[in-house]
Amino acid sequence: MTVGISHARAVDAKVVACASTGNTSASLASYAAAAELPALVIIPEGKVTGGKLSQTIAHGAKVVQVQGDFDQALALLRESSEKFGVYLVNSVNPFRLEGQKTIVFEMLEQLDWRVPDVIALPGGNLGNTAAFGKALDDAFAVGLIDRVPRLMTIQASGAAPFAKYFECGFDRYEPVIAGTVATAIKIGNPASVERARRSIERTSGYVTTVTDDEILEAKAQVDRAGIGCEPASAATVAGVRRLVREGVIATDANVVGVLTGHVLKDADAVARYHLEDVDGRARAGANRPVTIPAELSALERVLTDAIHG
Repeated sequence: MTVGISHARAVDAKVVACASTGNTSASLASYAAAAELPALVIIPEGKVTGGKLSQTIAHGAKVVQVQGDFDQALALLRESSEKFGVYLVNSVNPFRLEGQKTIVFEMLEQLDWRVPDVIALPGGNLGNTAAFGKALDDAFAVGLIDRVPRLMTIQASGAAPFAKYFECGFDRYEPVIAGTVATAIKIGNPASVERARRSIERTSGYVTTVTDDEILEAKAQVDRAGIGCEPASAATVAGVRRLVREGVIATDANVVGVLTGHVLKDADAVARYHLEDVDGRARAGANRPVTIPAELSALERVLTDAIHG
C-alpha cells in the first residue's frame, strides 16, 4: 500500500480509493492519512468485520457502504475512477502489486535465501498470488534464488472461481456468488485472475479449496499456538493439510504458509467458534469461559481440572 500511495502522491492524485472486504481499506486509510490525502473506501454493507471497519474509520477515510457484495463495490469504484479521476489502489493497480512482492523478498531473506519447496497462501482477489509469482520470477532472474518454489493458492469452497478455473485446466473461467465465513477472501470475481494464472503456471503451482469448517478448525489451532489469525488466513493451514493428505505436497516438503490477517481483524469469528453451539453442542476445540462463585473452593476445582484435564 505504501508503494501505491507514494505513486498517488507522485502523480498529484486528489483522492485515493479502494473497494474492500476490510483489510485493504484499513491499510489505505492508514497510509492515506500519513500522506495527507483524502481517502474513499467502498465496502459491502454489513459484511466487513468491526475490527477492520473501526481501523478504517479511525484513520479518517470516508466510508461508503454499497448494498451489494465486494464484486459490485469494485465494479462501481472502477467506473467512478474512469469518470472522475479517482486514484484506484486495489490490486488492479500495478504499483500495489510491486509493493506486494516484498512479502516474498522478506520471506526469502528470513530463510537466509534457502528456497522452500512450497509457498501456500489464501486466494481472494488474487493480488498476492499474482505478486508472489512476479517476485519469484524477479528473484530468480537476478540470481537471488537458484530455483522457484511452487505456489499453492487456497480458496474457500464457497468463493472459489479460481480453483474451478484451475480444475478445468484454465479453459473456462466463471465468476461465482461468494459465500464464506472467511470474509477477507469472500470474492466471487477476483480482479487478478489472469495474472494469478500466470503465477500458478510458471511455478507449476496448484489451487485448491477448503470448507468453512476446515478453515475454522485450522484457525483454532493457529490461535492456540499463540500466533492467531483471521479465518481467511487459516485457509492456508487448512489447504496445506488437504494437499498433504492428497499427496500434492510431500510429507517431508519444506512449506511456508502465509497468514495475511491478525486474529483481532475478526474477533466475532472467535466468539462464534468458541461460544456458539453446532448441532446442539460445543465444537470439539471450543474454549469457553466458566462462571464460579467468588469462593476459593470453586476456583480450586477449576484449577484442578485445568492441571489434570
